[in-house]
Amino acid sequence: MPERLRRLLLQVLAAGAALLAISGIYSLYKVIGRALDDGQRDWWFIGTFLPRSTDRDMPPIRDIISEFNKPLREGGPELINLIWDASLFTLREALAGFVLGVIIGMAIAILLLRSRTLEKGTMPYVIASQTVPLIAITPIIVIWGRKNFGFLPWEWQDWMSVSLIAVYLTFFPVAVNGLRGLQSPDPDAKELMDSYAAGWWQTLWRLRLPASLPYLFPAFKIATLASIIGAIVGEISAAQSDGIGYLILDFASKYSTGPERLYASIIGAAVLGLLAAAVITLAEFAILVRRRQATRS
Repeated sequence: MPERLRRLLLQVLAAGAALLAISGIYSLYKVIGRALDDGQRDWWFIGTFLPRSTDRDMPPIRDIISEFNKPLREGGPELINLIWDASLFTLREALAGFVLGVIIGMAIAILLLRSRTLEKGTMPYVIASQTVPLIAITPIIVIWGRKNFGFLPWEWQDWMSVSLIAVYLTFFPVAVNGLRGLQSPDPDAKELMDSYAAGWWQTLWRLRLPASLPYLFPAFKIATLASIIGAIVGEISAAQSDGIGYLILDFASKYSTGPERLYASIIGAAVLGLLAAAVITLAEFAILVRRRQATRS
């Protein structure tokens, strides 16, 4: 079995084991917390630092799972279908943000690669951009977007603002890892390209970009998850009613009447992120294995 395939299978097994462990810890905590409550002992840390283990605060796992097959109202679609449709909508917003973020991130990396002085002067600001709280800039982007940013000749849609928020979280890991990857080729390889009289762009395309792939794919995984998080946060601020973020907000406001729905929607958002990361992992496996086979041949 190829080494990368073996590692991929181990990652899948590890993810399954982690899921079982989380479920076990969740159920064990409910049992312990309920026993403490039944004993009428003053365990002050439960309900203060840790959640109470009542079925309202922590619904049983079986109730959460069964909730997926229940409609919100009689004759309506099942919850799993609502979560699926909302997740697809959020995925489209996140995908737009991911693609644009990758383009911007790689453009920044290539620009900084051209000038060492520019890299030293600009990189601190690129890093500082990620220290601004997302919850602070999200309403600003949404409000400006609804005013077409004051100069756009077309009508700006709320989903575009959501995608723009995803871009904000996506470009940073791509820019940082992309720059590191572009700088990674061996000096002997660069000297060989110079001996062939290759221009800067030829060296970039034929040497630096292929060498940067092992650095870019980890950045793509982070950027994928970041774009989904940005899309969910953006949907909540923009009241984008078609996405999973708004679904989570809606169920949170009705928590007392159906806490299982909130947990189910959160699980749906987590599965969306895992599936998106899995796609990047499979692409990494396919591209890097093909590249290694081409190098050997």
